[in-house]
Amino acid sequence: MSAEKPTSKMFLQIVSELRALIRDENIPAGGKIPSERVLAERLNVGRSSVREALRSLELLGLIETRRGEGTFLTDFRNHKLVEVLSTFILQEGTDLENVNETRKILERDAIRIVSSNETLRKLPVWESLWRNLETEGVIAREDIMREIVIVSENRLVLKMWILLKQYGKEIYSGLSTEHEQPMLQAFISELMIGNTAEAISWFEKWTELLHKGRDIL
Repeated sequence: MSAEKPTSKMFLQIVSELRALIRDENIPAGGKIPSERVLAERLNVGRSSVREALRSLELLGLIETRRGEGTFLTDFRNHKLVEVLSTFILQEGTDLENVNETRKILERDAIRIVSSNETLRKLPVWESLWRNLETEGVIAREDIMREIVIVSENRLVLKMWILLKQYGKEIYSGLSTEHEQPMLQAFISELMIGNTAEAISWFEKWTELLHKGRDIL
């Protein structure tokens, strides 16, 4: 069985079938859902795919795993934002462009929070990322955006970002290229000095390049 992460389409298929199973078996909030192994067999997919789908659902707050006990449905009805987000993302036929744009909105806001806060923008992680680009010429793309979202200190936004990134168009996988290096260094530099407008501008240029396709990088 391949250890690669499942595609967005496979995620949606697994989640859709899991929702049907929960509905058909009338599993209530707080009720236990089948194990990873059982789900893989019943849904006829790899265990790694089921594991990743369950991880996304747990990040969203729809299920919780209790060590030694199993995985259970949560009562998320009191978390209105989570409920709205889950309904939007977990429906088949979700508009991919809306997912991607929502993720970018969260990213822009995270950049704005970090760059406008002197303490956050002076954290050593930014200098470290910039130095890695300077010495190695490349960096793991996701490291940059993940750090920005984490440092913005909003756990709900982090959960939303991870899920939106998972179901949207994956543009941050892999290492950056020499074409991206000057953009990324400018992006990080403007972030560190608190120039929010310029930081977001370089972020937009960088992601626009990524959206054009890896074949031109």
